[in-house]
Amino acid sequence: MWPIEIGARGCAKSAKRFAMSWRKGGRDGRGYHHGNLREALISAALDLIGQKGPAGVTFAEAARMAGVSTAAPYRHFRDREALLADVARQGFEKLSAVLENAWDGGRPNATRAFERTGRAYLGFAREEPAYFASMFESGIPLGSNPQLQASADRAFSVLREAAEAAAAGAPEGRRPPALMVALHIWAMTHGIAALFGRADGPLRTIPMPPEELLEAGLLVYLQGLGLGPDS
Repeated sequence: MWPIEIGARGCAKSAKRFAMSWRKGGRDGRGYHHGNLREALISAALDLIGQKGPAGVTFAEAARMAGVSTAAPYRHFRDREALLADVARQGFEKLSAVLENAWDGGRPNATRAFERTGRAYLGFAREEPAYFASMFESGIPLGSNPQLQASADRAFSVLREAAEAAAAGAPEGRRPPALMVALHIWAMTHGIAALFGRADGPLRTIPMPPEELLEAGLLVYLQGLGLGPDS
């Protein structure tokens, strides 16, 4: 499960807003080295996403930035979509590691660990805007690439595990479906990240940090399901 993809429409416009922040953390040393063409192209694609959004990634431009011929990318990628899918795959793998570290087996309790995991999601969106855009704004169907689907499923499985642990704290017979909880929390967290936790600044100013907004929303939601802060 990680079934929602955000279409490419409008991604170029939104990506321009974080281009400057992406360039500040530029990927120095990028370029083709023998035996490392794939990574050079992925790095070039990330830079292009940071500048123009996923819609601005072309084989020709990625090859130029990597310092190779326009035919070279075909050694590793079938087409532009395959290149973007590999970038997104790497993004989901990085997100999985971030979320697993934050979840930390649900310690000290499910609610606190769930909140920590949500904060980690916000941090990833802010610190890795190009990866985040490749994952959710490229328009690549997850089902079109088994490796991409698998990496996305692994990332979502962390939220699913957190939801199962939280739901287990409800009285027997009143436990909400873990999948429903995971999807609700994901939707809330992703929405806060996209609206208020962007690397280039929020789309609208709010009187609190995005992390505090998420914490409040998470507590209200879980308590509404009968789950206390010590579940």
